[in-house]
Amino acid sequence: MMYGFIGLGQMGAPMAAHLADQGLIVYDTRTEALRPLVDKGAKAASSVSEVARAADVVSVMVRDDDQVNEVASEILASARPGTVLAIHSTIRARTAEDLSHRAQPYGIEIVDAPVTGGFMGANAGTLAVMVGGTAEAFARCKEPFESWADLILHMGPVGAGTRTKLARNLLHFVAFTAAAEAQRLAEASGVSLRKLARAVRHSDAITGGAGSIMLRSTTAPLAPDDELYDILCHVRALGEKDLTLALELADELAVDTPLARLALTRFATGLGLEDPTDG
Repeated sequence: MMYGFIGLGQMGAPMAAHLADQGLIVYDTRTEALRPLVDKGAKAASSVSEVARAADVVSVMVRDDDQVNEVASEILASARPGTVLAIHSTIRARTAEDLSHRAQPYGIEIVDAPVTGGFMGANAGTLAVMVGGTAEAFARCKEPFESWADLILHMGPVGAGTRTKLARNLLHFVAFTAAAEAQRLAEASGVSLRKLARAVRHSDAITGGAGSIMLRSTTAPLAPDDELYDILCHVRALGEKDLTLALELADELAVDTPLARLALTRFATGLGLEDPTDG
């Protein structure tokens, strides 16, 4: 099987490097990006179309929806029936679905397969990839994906991978905003921000951070006899206590903490427990 990889930036280059000696053909608009992959055993292509004609599975890691559509149009015009086109860029779910419809007359399968784990995971081959597509297309992609990912999840039909990535990134970047809020509180308290960061990274590496409470298969309210009910009641008690204490400190120091205030009002319902304002 011949693999193709288009887009050799911060993420694409290290991902492709794991496949370089396994029958890989690569393309990037920057010719200098090709040399390290060629040195590792890959073949350099002179165009997107050359990759599409040669490869059975083509991975694309470019910047945005417009670039994805541009590259995909060239691939659809050149690839053989049976080719799988895997989109690793974070795009709109509708973009992947539209591409799938466009690809059907050509006999080409689209999978949306965004990744998470950053360039560190790309270099180490430890990314997570969330795949939307048919079971057959997923099966064909699994082997090359295993070269650079150690968690490969089939999320459902085309578009499901992207919807998963967008939900994951919502958590990621809202957490960044919450981290800034926590830093403001710590700074106003005279606490070292660098030492706070060390404590956060250390404890999150042990507990899993926000992912540690993502235990349920639904966001519906929990029944009292659910096996998670008592566990999450305990989490609620700790969380509401600690948020209240943090907000008291913020008030004393005149630090604006809107995310913390919102979190306190929604904490219980987010865990699947009764709204704290009820009753």
